[in-house]
Amino acid sequence: MTLHPAEPIPRLSETVEPPVVAGTAALSTAAARGAGFEVLSSLVGQQDKEAAARLYDMAIVYQLSFRRAEGLGLQDDALASSWLFRVRRENPAPADLRLLALMAPGDLMTNTPLDFITNHLNVRLDLLFLLPDEALPAVVPDHDAMFFAVGEADDATLARLRRLFRAWPRPVLNDPGLLPALERDTLAGSLTGAPGLCSPSAVAVSRATLDGLVDGGGDIAGILPGCSYPVLIRPFGSHAGAGLKKIDDPAALASYMMFSVAASYYVTAFVDYRSADGLFRKYRVAFIDRRPYLCHMAVSRNWMVHYLNAGMTESPEKRADEAQAMARFDATFAARHRRAFAALHERLPFDYYSIDCGELPDGRLVVFEADSAAIIHLMDPEDLFPYKHPHMRRVFDAFGAMLKRRAAVAAGPRGM
Repeated sequence: MTLHPAEPIPRLSETVEPPVVAGTAALSTAAARGAGFEVLSSLVGQQDKEAAARLYDMAIVYQLSFRRAEGLGLQDDALASSWLFRVRRENPAPADLRLLALMAPGDLMTNTPLDFITNHLNVRLDLLFLLPDEALPAVVPDHDAMFFAVGEADDATLARLRRLFRAWPRPVLNDPGLLPALERDTLAGSLTGAPGLCSPSAVAVSRATLDGLVDGGGDIAGILPGCSYPVLIRPFGSHAGAGLKKIDDPAALASYMMFSVAASYYVTAFVDYRSADGLFRKYRVAFIDRRPYLCHMAVSRNWMVHYLNAGMTESPEKRADEAQAMARFDATFAARHRRAFAALHERLPFDYYSIDCGELPDGRLVVFEADSAAIIHLMDPEDLFPYKHPHMRRVFDAFGAMLKRRAAVAAGPRGM
């Protein structure tokens, strides 16, 4: 069915008891500690839960086991039974705060993974899924605040999210109307000329355009004005480096296109952000109510830096580097880039988001990506990363404090 712009808002009730799930954070943490498919499946099977909850958790297990299509199929089965889920809490005491997250169906990178944070807080987290062409449930759990967790949306879903954000009867966080500003080409354009910032030029192009460039022997500047090789290319909608490749010349582009089947791509100018010691350092900085928090710093000899492949676990020197960066972040990195952060907030006034970034030799902050759905976590083993646990708990506490400030806003009477 086609939903009317005046889609009714659900009634709020504390009597609603959604199916209880382990959730993304708990299962991802088990996987990070070495649990494979069989162990993860057994963890789900050991829980006394409703069928919809088992299906929901098994959808996560399949995705963590690199069986994405099967996982999304199970998610569809779960959502056919229930659009509401409650993340299991280990704390038996009543929660200090009740948070409802509005979610969209999709893989593990579609929504803000809030349970990585709320599992460390005394917060009850309920997940409400927004299904295409389906009205919201008539009744949902009452809550103190609503977090719009959808990280990417098509035009129809975005318009619906905007209407719900304006009409919701409880305090709301993360205006979905800002999501288009996170798209790589849009963000790059909006940051051009911002003080203290380097935003590598980026453009979204079709496969036909790139095939034409390869066949015609054209200059890369034809699609990325003012730029030359090397450039970066990735399929549109990809995450975590999937399909990302540094293209050094026309022959490399021809080879890449021969083995890629995507319909559209982002092409981005390559920026060499090596430090003076020849190593690449990539920072993930979360912004909570505009205040910056360093969540990790990966150090690598490779330009494509991901925390899991940077060798942080194997290198005491790299961990010491990260520990120092965390301990001195406010006085050093954050102080150096105060103007750049302010420019970001003018363009991305989310309550909560994060950036992956680096520093150029000339002192500018280079922003690779901004995202409202990146993982901020505490999965690293404490024996190897003892500095990270107290630091990340301060980050989580800051998030909890923001929720409490928002929940204190008058939002109408409690549900019945």
